[in-house]
Amino acid sequence: MRLIRGLTNLKLLSRRADSPLAQGCVATIGNFDGVHLGHKTIIDQVRSKARELGVPSLVMVFEPQPREFFQGDEAPPRLMGFRQKFEALLAEGIDIVLCLRFNQTFRSYSAMGFIEDVLIEGLGVRHLVVGDDFRFGCDRAGDFELLQKVGQEVGFTVENTRTVTLDGKRVSSTRVRDQLTVNGLEKAEVLLGHPYRIRGRVVYGRQLGRQIGAPTANILLHRMPALRGVYVVSGRLDDGRVYDGVANIGVRPTVDGKRPSLEVHLFDFAGTLYGQHLEVVFRHGLRDEEKFDSVEALKDQIARDMDNARAWIRAHGSARSTH
Repeated sequence: MRLIRGLTNLKLLSRRADSPLAQGCVATIGNFDGVHLGHKTIIDQVRSKARELGVPSLVMVFEPQPREFFQGDEAPPRLMGFRQKFEALLAEGIDIVLCLRFNQTFRSYSAMGFIEDVLIEGLGVRHLVVGDDFRFGCDRAGDFELLQKVGQEVGFTVENTRTVTLDGKRVSSTRVRDQLTVNGLEKAEVLLGHPYRIRGRVVYGRQLGRQIGAPTANILLHRMPALRGVYVVSGRLDDGRVYDGVANIGVRPTVDGKRPSLEVHLFDFAGTLYGQHLEVVFRHGLRDEEKFDSVEALKDQIARDMDNARAWIRAHGSARSTH
């Protein structure tokens, strides 16, 4: 699978004789945040048509996501970062991911400019899968009907995305996010098709956990998470080893209170994880994040959290036993 970053790289690639897009592609466009059951159905549509036409399947995404560009810190929390999204699309069998920078220049693109420069010249799109409510271009002037009209003129087809519903409602990133916000891990898992997880690189922290007897692997989050609090988790290392653990996700109000982060203590792990990618699966919520009067009070609560997490694992099973 290939990652193409930016419109400039797409244009350079499209001019090469050995371009994977030489025969065009079947594409879809969206945020694909969470890569949930609804997304997977769209991906199946794209892959099936790509196999039929003998061309690559492609997903176009944006960084930042459009709502993040327009709303800044008021945008909804992300379900996953870009690297995790890329890896999830890889796992679903997509051939190419095109990531375009969503900035002032891009949002000023006219609808026809986007069709001509990106879809036709850049991708050589043969078939496009988008929702019939899809809007694009400056002032959202482009729509499904315009895509169909241009497609008939230049030779590509447009297909509406299939809707997946559960309990009579459409599966969406918003529904997943709403469940996570109220600690609905089980319902979120149903909507996603797998337990909610965050994967990221372990970075150096303030070493506070080590000082109070609970060393943690720290994963920097670039945006505020949908989950907030202390959870029973499992952690998968780069080498495939899985450990039970306990994690705090949020802003650490007792010691920081500003930057969102994920801190994971893995039971019975010895060694260093700096620089590795750690996949954290959230299994059960223990408590909300709260601010303590002192580091000593925080230390006492962490000890209780660890005891409560071990008790839950004894009652419900270790993640290590399933791997």
